[in-house]
Amino acid sequence: MATRLPLFLCNFHSQTQNHLHKKHPLLLTSKPFSAARPRSFSVFTSPKMEGKEITEETSEKSGPNGKKKIFVAGATGSTGKRIVDQLLAKGFSVKAGVRDLDKARTTFSRANPDLQFVKADVTEGSDKLAKAIGDDSEAVICATGFKPGWDLFAPWKVDNFGTVNLVEACRKQNVNRFILISSILVNGAAMGQILNPAYIFLNVFGLTLVAKLQAEQYIRKSGINYTIIRPGGLRNDPPTGNVVMEPEDTLYEGTISRDQVAEVAVEALDHPESHYKVVEIVARADAPKRSYQELFGSIKQRQVKLLFPWFSLR
Repeated sequence: MATRLPLFLCNFHSQTQNHLHKKHPLLLTSKPFSAARPRSFSVFTSPKMEGKEITEETSEKSGPNGKKKIFVAGATGSTGKRIVDQLLAKGFSVKAGVRDLDKARTTFSRANPDLQFVKADVTEGSDKLAKAIGDDSEAVICATGFKPGWDLFAPWKVDNFGTVNLVEACRKQNVNRFILISSILVNGAAMGQILNPAYIFLNVFGLTLVAKLQAEQYIRKSGINYTIIRPGGLRNDPPTGNVVMEPEDTLYEGTISRDQVAEVAVEALDHPESHYKVVEIVARADAPKRSYQELFGSIKQRQVKLLFPWFSLR
């Protein structure tokens, strides 16, 4: 689940055990997802691709009813649960990756043939995650987040290495669509926000935002088809106002309902305009209502700024 902040810092939110694998770019092409109309898509026959010839094959990845299956990591979290609910409402099949199966069954009270629970802990390495994701998942949505405590390395175990483990698991299963729920201000120092109270507060917990930023960099250099969503402060109440979407390293304040964050993540599956982009989102009462095609299409990607190059995962 994503980390909730005290009310006085409501404008922002926060979110290793295994050694990192050597990176192998995935230069795949993908198409927008549709739960109603199964499509074939290209996958590599070899997940490692260590200088070998690249070949392609088509494969259908769907649930028992022919619906596209999406793996959600952190499915019982406050944001993850909403993502699962919205995926099911849109006609997707969902494989919910959770650490506690009993909690998952109580979190989702009604049995649904399109919802499957699998045990998945992002800190336990990519091999176990690959088995959890399976060969029937078409995309992965990561909505995990560490729980604040005395373990200052927890953000790196979950928000950094845990996210990297998920990317590596996707490679092993030839999954080439990855959507990450991150946070605004992850690159706050480069934005001139190093004295922003929220930036300081979130980094008190083991440099949380630095951990998230470096995980983002790993995703962007991996070659996987990504959408990185950076929400403002997360609210549990229903949406108020319309979604405002800006390019990376733009927003440093603002809030948004978790329902809207989930909606953006799910809509990214159906809009190719979201591919290979980092977007920042908040909600504003005075913002005009815009389609997601327009919102995603308005974002122009730009070169990454690395403030802490010595933390690079490369």
